[in-house]
Amino acid sequence: MTVRIGVVAFQGAWGEHLRLLERLGAEGFPLRSGPLPEDLAGVVLPGGESTVIGRHLAASGLSAALAAGIDAGLPALGTCAGAILLARRLEGPAPEGRIPRVPFLVRRNAWGGGAPQSGTQRDSFEGVLSWNDGKSSRGVFIRAPRFDEPEEGVTVLARFGEEPVALRWRNLFVAAFHPELDGGGPLHSLFLDTCRRFGNNAAVPRRA
Repeated sequence: MTVRIGVVAFQGAWGEHLRLLERLGAEGFPLRSGPLPEDLAGVVLPGGESTVIGRHLAASGLSAALAAGIDAGLPALGTCAGAILLARRLEGPAPEGRIPRVPFLVRRNAWGGGAPQSGTQRDSFEGVLSWNDGKSSRGVFIRAPRFDEPEEGVTVLARFGEEPVALRWRNLFVAAFHPELDGGGPLHSLFLDTCRRFGNNAAVPRRA
């Protein structure tokens, strides 16, 4: 079944997500305002600047619409900045427009040069990720957030060394790295499997 996935498209790596989703057989489209389309099966909050994306989410009304949809079971994938916007707990100032649902603590820009530290734009690197099914893939980290203290019910999908870098909670997925740049690794496939199960006929609220 082909599913329609909205990619929040205010700033950041939304175009790369669209191209990867299409390669995986989904129909991706830019999402910039509410109400949510009736046939929406999932949403991606991409990497970029969390403060910029969050400000646009709030101003457009999309933050409230997505919160209502997510609370009704709409699957979502947040990568890098998108993970910050979905995290229930955040160290430091909180961007407006957040949809704080996934129960873990996130620290912005905490990975730098391959080690946990204060990040700068130069602090990007690639590493080998270990997935909970025993497989491995390449991970691209760009001023990446660090995931701490995932609560009960959160599944660690992938680690970089001992650090959790991809999590799942209910129908929500978050990644500290940029899976849209890893050549088609497993995270988008896991997300799309969930979107297909959710289906286009689910009763998702379209307005806040």
